[in-house]
Amino acid sequence: MTLTIIIGIAALMGGAGAAYLFLKKGIDADRARIIAEAEGEGERIKKEKLIQAKEKFLQLKAEHEKAVLEKDRKIGEAEGRVKQKENTLNQKLAEVNKRDQKIDSIRQNLERQLEVSEKKQSELDALHAKQVKQLESLSNTSAADAKEQLKEVLISEAKTEAMGRIKDIVDDAKINASRDAKKIVIETIQRIATEQAVENSVSVFNIENDDVKGRIIGREGRNIRALEAATGVEIIVDDTPEAIILSCFDPIRREIARLSLHQLVTDGRIHPARIEEVVAKTQKRLEEEIVETGKRTCIDLNVHGLHPELIRMIGRMKYRSSYGQNLLKHSREVANLCATMAAELGLNAKVAKRAGLLHDIGKVPDEESELPHALLGMKIAEKYNEKPDVCNAIGAHHDEIEMTTLISPIVQVCDAISGARPGARREIVEAYIQRIKDLENLAMGYDGVTKAFAIQAGRELRVLVESDKIKDGDVENLAFQISEKIQDEMTYPGQVKITVIRETRAQAVAR
Repeated sequence: MTLTIIIGIAALMGGAGAAYLFLKKGIDADRARIIAEAEGEGERIKKEKLIQAKEKFLQLKAEHEKAVLEKDRKIGEAEGRVKQKENTLNQKLAEVNKRDQKIDSIRQNLERQLEVSEKKQSELDALHAKQVKQLESLSNTSAADAKEQLKEVLISEAKTEAMGRIKDIVDDAKINASRDAKKIVIETIQRIATEQAVENSVSVFNIENDDVKGRIIGREGRNIRALEAATGVEIIVDDTPEAIILSCFDPIRREIARLSLHQLVTDGRIHPARIEEVVAKTQKRLEEEIVETGKRTCIDLNVHGLHPELIRMIGRMKYRSSYGQNLLKHSREVANLCATMAAELGLNAKVAKRAGLLHDIGKVPDEESELPHALLGMKIAEKYNEKPDVCNAIGAHHDEIEMTTLISPIVQVCDAISGARPGARREIVEAYIQRIKDLENLAMGYDGVTKAFAIQAGRELRVLVESDKIKDGDVENLAFQISEKIQDEMTYPGQVKITVIRETRAQAVAR
């Protein structure tokens, strides 16, 4: 814009040369002005940058001085701690040195005392040897012989005293244990009421008249053969009036046959097809009744959480008997006895009741086994995840395995109590008489025994011995030997008490 104005002015002034000169002067003036402005601006910017740099430097210097001061402070604190630790260590070192000096002093004193004691000991040994020689010369016995004699006397006196104390302790324990045990057992038996005589599984089917026998046999024996084939029971139709005998080792099959016969005779329609239908329905109904019996038993006894198969086996106990005693009633009674006795002893009554209910579960297996019923029952209980205490009580209640819990002897005792009630079990007369004779003959086999009597239905054995052959101290040993032999060689319900009687008789004649 300025250049245009200048050119215009130069044109007005006339002449190109003048215009050029004028233009150049204008340009030089602008250049000088621009340079001057640029230099001024540069100086200003330079001053601002210098000021900013100086401020930044001062700031950094202040921060550096602050950091140096902080480091100096920390170093001072560290040096103070080091000096304090050094002082502490010096004090401890001084204490240790004092302690070492004291220990050295004590050790020196002990060494001097040890030298003195060794010297005194040697003098005492010499004096002791001299006295021993004098005693040996006076008694004409060597020191070794005197020691042996003294040792024998002391051992004999110690044995006599120990035996006396042991006998007192054992007698006291027997009195207290017997009294407490009798109290618990009597209270338990009194609190659990049961029938003395229990019903046995039936094996005879009663009929109203003998005309029914012909209908049961059927034409050419077809009905009775079909019935035997369907039930697996041997049906004996003989001259016994108004009775048909059912023979089978399995009480459940015998019960199926009895119920089927009852329904067939009541209905009146007896032929092979009808027989198979009735037997099938009866078998199904009996299985349901068995399960229901097991459930009802568990509910009555307040035993919960049993495996369904164990519940079914408990129901099967209703149709099983042992020595004439119904197995289910026996198991229920043992369960109640176990719970009561466990409660009296402060043990778990629920576990004891469960073990008592299941203790004879090995008598009702679905398959026959060669194992004793106690071991078989234990395996069945283990199979269905019963607790180890319950399994051990089942397996050990006839001493087939070792007892590992306090519940096991309780189950064993309660099983004996239930079986030993008067009238609870029945025996064949011949077997009972033979057992009584075996008891008496077993006692008569010992030297010095003159007479033996089995009394109280074989629950006590009284043994009379000769006073000149059996001493008072041997009486208890003889009773123990007889009891051990009875346990090892005989089978009997409950327990047998052995009483050995030694009598000294003196005779004189007045003339």
